Amino acid sequence: MKAIIFDLDNTLFDHTGSAVQAVRGWLSELGVAPTEELLAEWFVVEDRQYGRFLAGELTHQGQRRGRLHDFLPVIGFPVPPTEAEQDELFAGYLKHYRAAWSAYPDARPALEVARGNGPVGVLTNGSTVQQNAKLKAIGLAEYVDVVCTTESLGVSKPDPKAFRVICAELGVDPGDALMIGDNLAVDIEGAQAAGLTARHLDRTAGQTLLDVLEVTGE
Repeated sequence: MKAIIFDLDNTLFDHTGSAVQAVRGWLSELGVAPTEELLAEWFVVEDRQYGRFLAGELTHQGQRRGRLHDFLPVIGFPVPPTEAEQDELFAGYLKHYRAAWSAYPDARPALEVARGNGPVGVLTNGSTVQQNAKLKAIGLAEYVDVVCTTESLGVSKPDPKAFRVICAELGVDPGDALMIGDNLAVDIEGAQAAGLTARHLDRTAGQTLLDVLEVTGE
């Protein structure tokens, strides 16, 4: 492989752990007990509304408002009537989310290994500003040569175009690139459809990024 491409959320960056901490802190500020049921519902809502953003139905900020429309009735809170008020309320969650941002312990060592092999890319379904801010905040930006996002590309994984564009920006053919991610359908099947080699990271089974790189011989 002449280049290695990583997914960001739940691959290099611990989105789930950060979001759990954020929801707990935010709900407590609102005077609501952060039960396991409410945490689970938050992620159901997040998946639904974020999927609408990835499909082009909503802006990134629009999906945040959509999450409030879905989640606030569950905790017995009225949805603020104006978008400005909704954005202000969601900012309370974002404050806790950003404070909890963290990389997985294996992320930096894996990127160091990958850089010894050639250029490194991050391909992520998210907003350009936020995803780059995450990489910088968790100390990984210096290890990444190219970052491509849903916003910068105009398409989302698993669209093969997303994988082909980042390969072009890295200066390699798809057949010479390796994609590593936690989502089988989005990261792995999408990459394979575009002609890349792909390896699934299964953190639920205790697998690490270094395990995946070792399997590939990098």
